[in-house]
Amino acid sequence: MYLCYLDESGVPEIPGNSTHFVLAGIAIPIERWREADASISEIMARYGLAGEELHTAWLLRKYLEQSRIDGFDNLGWDERRIQVSRLRVAEVHRVQKLGIARRNAQLKKVYRHTDPYIHLTLSERNRLALEIAESISKWEWAALIASCIDKSFFLTKQSFDQVNASAFSWVLVQFAQFLEEAEGFGSIDEKGLHPRVPIGEFGLLIHDNNPTVALKHTRQLRAIQDSDKTAYSGLHERMQRIIETPLFVDSSLTRMIQLADLWAYSLRRYVENGEGSLFSTLFSKKWTTIGRSPFPIPRASVHHLTDQSCQCLICAKRGTLEK
Repeated sequence: MYLCYLDESGVPEIPGNSTHFVLAGIAIPIERWREADASISEIMARYGLAGEELHTAWLLRKYLEQSRIDGFDNLGWDERRIQVSRLRVAEVHRVQKLGIARRNAQLKKVYRHTDPYIHLTLSERNRLALEIAESISKWEWAALIASCIDKSFFLTKQSFDQVNASAFSWVLVQFAQFLEEAEGFGSIDEKGLHPRVPIGEFGLLIHDNNPTVALKHTRQLRAIQDSDKTAYSGLHERMQRIIETPLFVDSSLTRMIQLADLWAYSLRRYVENGEGSLFSTLFSKKWTTIGRSPFPIPRASVHHLTDQSCQCLICAKRGTLEK
């Protein structure tokens, strides 16, 4: 059985504040989740972040206060935290005096989400993210799936309110295909299992919690599973491999969702800004022998819905890595 952890980057609303909407998933066999969690937790601990949430967008922001502290890079972690906290408290008081409630609320939100990381320089935070990406890239038993939608292009093709649904459908198709490809055959054992009896692979979707998205995605998955006719050959049968009700969890408490967040973030920064450090590390030219499959399977399958003239690596490989 495989667990596919999903998270988003960007917003599906058009125009919204992002040119792309990305839905990304990382699929791991259920017996490997503890190993995966431990490897990432060990990296986080080395950077003084044991038990903290990994939220890539907040982690990799520039913290203005750090640039205002002389010799910040040469200070110890405790002193860095003290100095940044002092400046932030002063800034909150300054904004409060201005009487701009919205600005004050936004400032407190930024400080709350970035507070775990203020003892690290931007260089250290970038190195942390890259180390985690490198760790994931070595998981030969994992697979990466994602849909990246250029919203301006999407408007010319489909209804503007279907961005999220389209991305989810594509991820479902790829996850179901992956489960089928990962399926192998059993071997004779003490129970007398015939060596050519197929052993099915099943999957469970685990998504960052969002009440609105939870209802839509659950209904969408069930509708596809219940339909006798689909636009994809054999899709109805493949979809039966996915447990009918996705789980929706708090990303702050679920490390694997946080890794899906990093994967989604790396994709959006690449397709929007051409930033390739994290992306190239994860979108690597590797194959994997997953599950009991006797054949190598591409470890990443990414769809970029955009103009055909796009020259990005995703479009160049037509969504699936080649050896």
